[in-house]
Amino acid sequence: MVWRSSGPALRGQVLGYRGFLFGARGPGRWLVAPDGVVKVVLGFSGPLRVADAVRPTRPVTAISLISGVHATATVGERTGPVHGVTVLLTPLAAYRLLAVPMDRLACRNLDMTELLGERLRRVVGALAEAPTWGSRFALLDQLLTARLLAGPRCAPELAWAWRQLHRTAGRTSVRQLAAGTGWSHRQLERRFLEQVGLPPKSLAQVLRLQAALRYKKRGMTWAEVAAAAGYHDQPHFTRSFKAMIGCTPGRFPATRAETGRSGPLDSLPDQFMSELLHGRTTAVSRLCKTP
Repeated sequence: MVWRSSGPALRGQVLGYRGFLFGARGPGRWLVAPDGVVKVVLGFSGPLRVADAVRPTRPVTAISLISGVHATATVGERTGPVHGVTVLLTPLAAYRLLAVPMDRLACRNLDMTELLGERLRRVVGALAEAPTWGSRFALLDQLLTARLLAGPRCAPELAWAWRQLHRTAGRTSVRQLAAGTGWSHRQLERRFLEQVGLPPKSLAQVLRLQAALRYKKRGMTWAEVAAAAGYHDQPHFTRSFKAMIGCTPGRFPATRAETGRSGPLDSLPDQFMSELLHGRTTAVSRLCKTP
């Protein structure tokens, strides 16, 4: 696994790139918690099978795929070697890059050939032929910068509301967001569905879950996690956790242990994501693992 931030012109929109190369051996299954990020997998070889962990009714198998913003966990699997790069996008950047309503992608995994066709083959071919990860990431910077400049603009009110939810880890109410944007509740939800994919309340739940998982990594008990993340009580946290992950908090460590620790659909490391989502990039060069 190799990861790097996007170029300066893309910061805060394209969160970064994760290059991956997995051989035939080792774990072939990953559980990915919902994180509010759109992921575009540009595969050079080997298909991935992706399904919802809570309602696995429509799995998708593809070499290149897009995973929209999810309200529930995702399971990715491989049966052989896979090689490619994942582009991690804010929903607002995905809206500008793809120029489609984000609710068409929300809670779904789609074969990228359905969206890009021949253009996808040209891009993947150029990336696969590049001699190093650094040159691949530089090519992505170039392509995505040009595409963003040509794409539709997001409403500034929506961008403010999205940042506010991230800044407070999902603890801003819909009423406060509506007041801050000057929109009605209905207008706020309609804009979120169009340019983010999820309604603001659902995105807030995803961000609170992510905050809870960060607290757990710091060594808190689940009871402490529930309080720190702003849940009403432990039963409320347990119900919400199970509805989004597919298992209880107590079962979660064992469930994660049964899968690989890192895969193509994971987000970037927590501290790296925080830097980029809040527009701070001082630690990027220090964290970067690209040769």
